[in-house]
Amino acid sequence: MSKPILFFFLFCFSTVFAQSKATITGNIQSSENENLLGASISLDVNNQHYYAISDILGSFSENIPLGQVKITINQIGYLTKSIHLDFVKDTLISIVLEKDISLLKEVIISNDKKSGFTNLSGGRLSFNLKELSSVPTVLGTTDIIKLLQLTPGVQNSGDANGYLYVRGGDPGHNAILYDGTPIYGMSHLLGIFPFYNTDHIRGVEFDKSSSNAKYGGRLSSTTLLVPNKKIPSELGIQGNIGILASQLTLAIPVNDKTGFYISGRKTYIDEVVAPLLNSGSNNKDVQDMKYGFSDGNMTFISQISKNNLLSVDAFISGDVLRIKDSNLALKTDLKWSNFTVSPTLATTFSPKISMSNSVYFSKYSNELNMEQATIEFGVSSYVKDFGFNNAFRYSIKSVPVESGVQYVHHNLQPQKVNIENLTDNNTTQNNIINADEAAVFTTIKPKLTNRLNAELGLRINYYTSGSNDSYLHFQPRVLLNYIANEKYSFYGSYNRQYQYLSLITTSSVGIPTDFWIASSEGIKPQSSDEFSIGSNQNISKNISSSLGGFYRSMKNLLEYPYGITQFNEITTLKNDLLVGKGKAYGLEMMLRKNNGKFTGWLSYTLSWSDRNFDELNNGKTYFAKYDRRHNLSVVGMYDLNPKWNFGITQIFSSGNRFTMPTSWYFINNNPVKEYSEYNNAQMPNYIRTDLSVNYFFVKTNKKESALNFSIYNTFNIDNPIYVILDVKVNNDKNTVIVKQEKKVLYRILPSISWRFKF
Repeated sequence: MSKPILFFFLFCFSTVFAQSKATITGNIQSSENENLLGASISLDVNNQHYYAISDILGSFSENIPLGQVKITINQIGYLTKSIHLDFVKDTLISIVLEKDISLLKEVIISNDKKSGFTNLSGGRLSFNLKELSSVPTVLGTTDIIKLLQLTPGVQNSGDANGYLYVRGGDPGHNAILYDGTPIYGMSHLLGIFPFYNTDHIRGVEFDKSSSNAKYGGRLSSTTLLVPNKKIPSELGIQGNIGILASQLTLAIPVNDKTGFYISGRKTYIDEVVAPLLNSGSNNKDVQDMKYGFSDGNMTFISQISKNNLLSVDAFISGDVLRIKDSNLALKTDLKWSNFTVSPTLATTFSPKISMSNSVYFSKYSNELNMEQATIEFGVSSYVKDFGFNNAFRYSIKSVPVESGVQYVHHNLQPQKVNIENLTDNNTTQNNIINADEAAVFTTIKPKLTNRLNAELGLRINYYTSGSNDSYLHFQPRVLLNYIANEKYSFYGSYNRQYQYLSLITTSSVGIPTDFWIASSEGIKPQSSDEFSIGSNQNISKNISSSLGGFYRSMKNLLEYPYGITQFNEITTLKNDLLVGKGKAYGLEMMLRKNNGKFTGWLSYTLSWSDRNFDELNNGKTYFAKYDRRHNLSVVGMYDLNPKWNFGITQIFSSGNRFTMPTSWYFINNNPVKEYSEYNNAQMPNYIRTDLSVNYFFVKTNKKESALNFSIYNTFNIDNPIYVILDVKVNNDKNTVIVKQEKKVLYRILPSISWRFKF
């Protein structure tokens, strides 16, 4: 049945295209051989106008009529270039843009400022991390997760949380792919520190709807991290030395066809974290606290032949948190780590036909061990993936097509629980899940009219875990993009998604005791349907805006109401998990200034997100925990002169939802709480202002030396991460006094670091 559907899907639009058209494919590069992302390409032929935008590899492809063609390429910071050619057949071109350098009264003024990120079709965003170094962060280095939280549709998760919340989804609904390999552990401790070394990453593509059929397995967004795949021509060293952590990246050429990049980071903050964690209270119980993290990246690149490029990417990270309290006879040890490795072979058969094949291994694990007096408690979990990805790019009657097959074997241990000396007998609980997932996908990009482009995708997933749990799902993706002219474009999209691995969150803060579980033993996959519409406007040469809306419905959502673990002789994950549904909808807006001394953007999201579980709130619909009605972010970057630049971010968002008792009474001097509705209260609004200043000793394309001064939460505003209710009986013994104690993780955080490149 699936074979006729695929052939129909591939060829249903073939009658739209006349034989008098052909495909022009191009690559846009700078004079330094850097692929230029987001370049605007205008093609004029026979009084008809076509538009394209270069992708993260600097490539574009358009199907246009034959004849005399004028191609105009615009990229901020580069000279506009026009090319005339007699277009008679499928053509491949390579275009090099020169830096925009102006001469005025014998003073050379160079403007190489490029846009920090670019709007792609369908509301997708692509980030140039190098141009966003002025955005304030704790360590003085670019933080990808916090950058995403400053864009429309992405919830600011507050302090003590490094997760993403996109368009009303849960944190486990987002995929983060490191060169196509899934990363399951998403943050260092409490989300304070950047999780990825951006010196090693060339670009980021963020898709809020996962609209590309190549990617699946999540209900919300896909974030693709692209390491540098350019073979280094000379030895390069860059890094950052700060008061909390340092990092170093080496670019090492072996010969003109082989080279590699190595990066590493290490923190030295054992004396810093404990004061931060205790800054919000007078609690002095913790006598000894130590925390540290380190991570590393490696990319090996070799042009093994004219048409074959081999690359190997690896990522490793490890975190350790240890707490000792002699007063409580308590010793806690928490560890979590990631490891991924992925070799990829990219083969080019012709200008219009290419293929990539990769295998990968990914593992995430965490382990919590606690000792108090004679009782020992341990809980651990892991998820391992062994996978294969294939992608084949070609054309059918000049229509770009990408197809491929994917396979992954999942091996999970959701929770391994061990308790000793609690009763007469030591007890252990362990469960391991094995699952297999296979998929085929196809995406075609027909040009329906001169101004209307389509991106049509179909992903077919087969999933099995055990003999009784198998699913076959069809996941269509449709994206229409109408380019009215150079100033206005409009889009609409629909996506169906299924998710087979689910993240179970056990804490409201970013302590990594959360675990992953696979659909098995009757636990059904989660699913969603999302509709979105929007528009992009180029208001002027330097100012652009976007406006959009979305609606998402979700089924088979999972909730685990037992904290870190539920343990007894008869408990099972299937019995403990609650299953429900939800929906989310909202409006998204962004206004950007792309060029000049002052650049930045304003982002605003108005959204709603609710849930419905039969076992919660008497079966009535309630607000989701991260239903935050308003999310506003303002980002500004100002280049005063070649020596100084400044950055500021201003964040405002509505408070998280939580459940508060509505009345109290005492029975035998014990307080009893009564609740009216689930998530019936809100935390205070979240407000934060961050500042950064960069002073450059040296700044050229190949060399850089700069001091960064950053202040996180500049105005020292209390943003509590949770609220404790202290209930007491009044002296008259007739009334109850309830006092709220707000727990704050950290307030103002200054930092200084030295960034270098040579």
